[in-house]
Amino acid sequence: MSTKNQSAISPTRAEDYPEWYQQVVRAADLAENSPVRGCMVIKPWGYSLWEQMQRVLDAMFKATGHVNAYFPLFIPMHFLEKEAEHVEGFAKECAVVTHHRLEADPQGGLRPAGPLDEPLVVRPTSETIIGAMFAKWVQSYRDLPLLINQWANVVRWELRTRLFLRTTEFLWQEGHTAHATAGEAEEETARMLEVYRTFAEDYMAMPVCVGEKTASERFPGAERTFSIEAMMQDRKALQAGTSHFLGQKFARASGIKFQTEAGREELAWTTSWGVSTRLVGGLVMTHSDDDGLVLPPRLAPAQVVLMPVLHQEAHRSAVLAYCDRVAAELRAQTYAGEPVRVLVDMRDQRGGEKVWGWIKKGVPVRVEIGPRDLAQDAVFVGRRDRGPKERGGQPRAEFVAGIGALLAEIQDGLLARARAFQAEHTRILDSRDDFYAYFTPANAEQPEPHGGFALAHWNGDPAVEAQIKEALNVTIRCIPLAGEAEPGTCPFSGQPSPRRVVFAKAY
Repeated sequence: MSTKNQSAISPTRAEDYPEWYQQVVRAADLAENSPVRGCMVIKPWGYSLWEQMQRVLDAMFKATGHVNAYFPLFIPMHFLEKEAEHVEGFAKECAVVTHHRLEADPQGGLRPAGPLDEPLVVRPTSETIIGAMFAKWVQSYRDLPLLINQWANVVRWELRTRLFLRTTEFLWQEGHTAHATAGEAEEETARMLEVYRTFAEDYMAMPVCVGEKTASERFPGAERTFSIEAMMQDRKALQAGTSHFLGQKFARASGIKFQTEAGREELAWTTSWGVSTRLVGGLVMTHSDDDGLVLPPRLAPAQVVLMPVLHQEAHRSAVLAYCDRVAAELRAQTYAGEPVRVLVDMRDQRGGEKVWGWIKKGVPVRVEIGPRDLAQDAVFVGRRDRGPKERGGQPRAEFVAGIGALLAEIQDGLLARARAFQAEHTRILDSRDDFYAYFTPANAEQPEPHGGFALAHWNGDPAVEAQIKEALNVTIRCIPLAGEAEPGTCPFSGQPSPRRVVFAKAY
C-alpha cells in the first residue's frame, strides 16, 4: 500500500475506507451524485465499464438459451398485492405514482392535476408484471420452458445511498423463467448462479463464495435464494448476484398455468435472477489501490492506452504516425479471443497529467511514445498492477507480440491477489468469545475493523441469527454449497449444527 504522501487518492484505504471508495469513483470519473436525491449520473468511463459487463453477461445468457425482452416501468399496485411475502418485502422501498398531468397553481408554479384510477408502483423488481405476461404466453407444456431476460432500471427508495453500491435508481438485468417441473426450475436456478460465479471470477477477477441464503435473507416470496458473496478490501462482504427458485407462489398469484401432455392443468414453476451496477462498485473495492481504480483486462474499456509525448511541434507528425502504427499492430493482436482494445490519447495535456489520469482510471497497460522511443523503435510501458514508477522501455515488436500474454498475466495476478486476501481474512471459529472478538473493534477510536469471513457452526435457529445481527451487525451471508458437510456444535446455542456457514459484515 502506498504511503499518504505518495498516493494519488486521499484518504488512503487504511485511513478511511468509505471515503477512499468515494474518492476513487470520483478520480476515475465513473459517476457522480445527481440533483435527484439518492440517484447517480453514470459518466462515460463508468458506463463503458458497465457496457463491457453487459456485453459479456448478455452473451452468456444467450448461450444458455435466454432471449431479451422489455417490460413496463410502471406496475399496477394490485399486482404487488397478489403475493403477500413479496409486497411485505418491498413495500417500504416502493416509489408510487398517484397523479398524471401537471397544471399551473395560483402561485405560478405547477401541481399534479388528475389522480390515477389506481396508483402505479415504479418497478422495484418485475416478478409480478412479467408474471402477468407469462400467464398470457403460457398455455401448453409446449410453451415451456420460457427463458426471458430484460436489461432495465429499477427504483428502490433507499434512505442511505452510496454510488454504485446502493442508489435509489440503478441499472440491472433480471432473468425470469417458467418451467414444467420443479426439477427443471431448480436446475435453471443453479445454472444461472454458476453463470454469475464464472463471470465474477473469470472476468471480474473477484473470487466469490457460492451458497444459499437463510430464510431471513431470502428474496421476498422465494422458496430458496442463492447468492455469490465477495470480500471487499475492508473485509466486508458484498452480495454480488442472486438466483431465486420461486416455486409455484408467483405462478399461483399470476395465474401461470399450462396443460400437460396428459391433458391436466398445472401451475408452472418459476425462477428469477439478477445482477446490477453494484458490480461496478464491487470491482472498485476488490482491486483498486491508493492511486485509484484498477481494472481487470477482460473488462477494461481500453486495455492499452497510448500517450504521444510531444515536446516539440517538429516531432508531432512522426510520433503520431508511429502511435497509429503501434495501435494498429496491437488491435491486430488478440486477448481472450477478442481484438485488443486500444485507445490513443490525443488530448492537449501535459504528459504527467495524462499518465496520472490513466492510472486513476485503472487502464491495465500505459504506453508513452516520444521521439526517443521512435528513434529506437521502442515503447515505454507501465502496468497498472504495479507501482507507477515501475515502468521501462521495450522493443516495439516484442511488446506487440507479447501483449496478449501480458494482459493474461495481469488478469490472473489480480485474481490470485484477491484470492490470497480472502483466504488471509477467513477464519474458522468454534467459540462464541472468539467470534465476538473477531468482529469487535479493539480500539473504538480507530476505523472499525470488519473482521472478514467467519466460518462457524449455526443450529438453524432464526433467533440466534437475529441476536448476532443485533449485537454485531453481522449476518449469515450464505450456507456454502461447496465442501463436505461438517457436523458440529453451534457456539451460540450449544445445539447440533449440520455444517458451517459464512458470517460477515456486509454492504
